[in-house]
Amino acid sequence: MAGGLVGLLDDVAALAKLAAASVDDVGVAAGRASVKAAGVVVDDAAVTPAYVRGLAADRELPIIKKIAVGSLRNKLLFILPVALLLSAVAPKLVEVILMFGGCFLAYEGAHKVIHALKHDDHDHDEPAVEVGPEAESKTVSGAIRTDFILSAEIMVISLKEVLDEPLVSRAIILALVGVLITVVVYGVVALIVKMDDIGLKLAERESARSQRTGRMLVAGMPKLLAWLSVIGTAAMLWVGGHIILVGFDELGWAWPYHLVHDLEHTVHDWPLHGVLAWIINTLCSAVVGFAVGFVIASVVARLPKRS
Repeated sequence: MAGGLVGLLDDVAALAKLAAASVDDVGVAAGRASVKAAGVVVDDAAVTPAYVRGLAADRELPIIKKIAVGSLRNKLLFILPVALLLSAVAPKLVEVILMFGGCFLAYEGAHKVIHALKHDDHDHDEPAVEVGPEAESKTVSGAIRTDFILSAEIMVISLKEVLDEPLVSRAIILALVGVLITVVVYGVVALIVKMDDIGLKLAERESARSQRTGRMLVAGMPKLLAWLSVIGTAAMLWVGGHIILVGFDELGWAWPYHLVHDLEHTVHDWPLHGVLAWIINTLCSAVVGFAVGFVIASVVARLPKRS
C-alpha cells in the first residue's frame, strides 16, 4: 500500500513538473487562440452594454455580473466539453462547424452593413428597458442566450488553433481562453456602462479640469459605442471571411486561398511587405466575408416571416 502511494506521489510530481514545463507553451497557445477570436470579442463587447442602458445605475453592475457568470457557464460547462469531444472523435467536423460559424459571422457583419447603408437599423434596436426582478431576469436570460452563440464562435475559433495540442493541454488552453475573454469582455463592458457615471461625478467637482474630463466622458460614451460597433462589424467580416477561405483550403477547394497568397506575394519586395501582405489578406478576407454574408442575408430576407 505504501509503495503504491509513493508511486502515485511520484506520478503526481512528474505530472506537476510536466505541467510547469508546459505553462509557457499553454500561455502562448491561449494567447494565439484568443487573438484569432478578436472579431467576435469586439462585437460581444459592443452588443452587451445595450442590455443595461437606461436601467438604474445601482442595477447595472449586478446585471453585468449575472450575464458574465452565465457567459462563463456557457463556455466551460456546455461548449467546452462538446468542443473537446468533437476534436477527439471528428476533428474534420470541427473545420465544418467552424466554417458554419464563419458564415454566421459574415452574415451578421453584412447584415449590419446593409442596414447601415439603408439607414434602417430596426433589427438592432436596443432591448426595451423594463423595471423589476422579473424584467431583470428576462434581460439576463436574453443576454446569456445571445452570448451563447458568440461564446460558441469564440471557443470553436480557439479550438481550431490548438487542435495539434494533446487533449489535456487543449482543455486547459480552451478553459483559459474562456475565462480570459469573459473577464476582459465583461470588465470592458462594466467600464463602458459606468463611464457616464464616472463622468458625472467628475463634472460635479470644483476643479475645472475634472469638470472638463467628466463632460468629455459623458459625451464620449455614445461615440465609443458607435466606434466599437463599426470595429466589431469590420472584424466579423474579416474573421468570417478568413475562416471560410482557410476552411475551403483545408477541405480541398484550395484556389481561393491560393489566389490571396498570390496577391500577398506581389508586395514581397516592397518596404514593409509584411504589413502590406497582412492588409491584403485582411481586405480579401473582408471582401469574401461580405460577399458570403450578403448572399446569406439576401436568402434570409426572402424567407417567410414568423407572425
